[in-house]
Amino acid sequence: MDLILWRHAEAEEGDGNLPDHKRRLTLRGEKQAKQIARWLRQHLPRKKTVLVSPAERTQQTAHALDLPYEIEPKLGIDASVEDLLTVAGWPDRSGAVLIIGHQPTLGRLAAVLLSGTEADWPVKKGGVWWFASRLRDGEQRTVLRAVLNPDFA
Repeated sequence: MDLILWRHAEAEEGDGNLPDHKRRLTLRGEKQAKQIARWLRQHLPRKKTVLVSPAERTQQTAHALDLPYEIEPKLGIDASVEDLLTVAGWPDRSGAVLIIGHQPTLGRLAAVLLSGTEADWPVKKGGVWWFASRLRDGEQRTVLRAVLNPDFA
């Protein structure tokens, strides 16, 4: 299984008047989303599921990919690492799952997958972390396949 974590691109700042889940991408964020989407379209496997937080900015990020996606309430702003793992079906689902979500949960999940311990690892706005689950010598292993930020896409 491949698990791809994509943090939503840059969004407008909250001003206290707008609910957090209604914040939209900035013009820079729209550009970031398009840059990463272009790279993802070239590399995503045929068998994939795209799961998106219900927040406006994550849906806008997903829209740049121009692929069908499912809005998953359990991937919201306050999602836990366990929520993401459960929704993704990690590590047993076949194919690839792309989750478009939020910090700090994406960084915490990356830490769990690579170190076994939850920690606040940074994931840049618009950034992608791509993991694979492999069975080697009878043991399940996690492999980091790629980390990409919009500046390098």
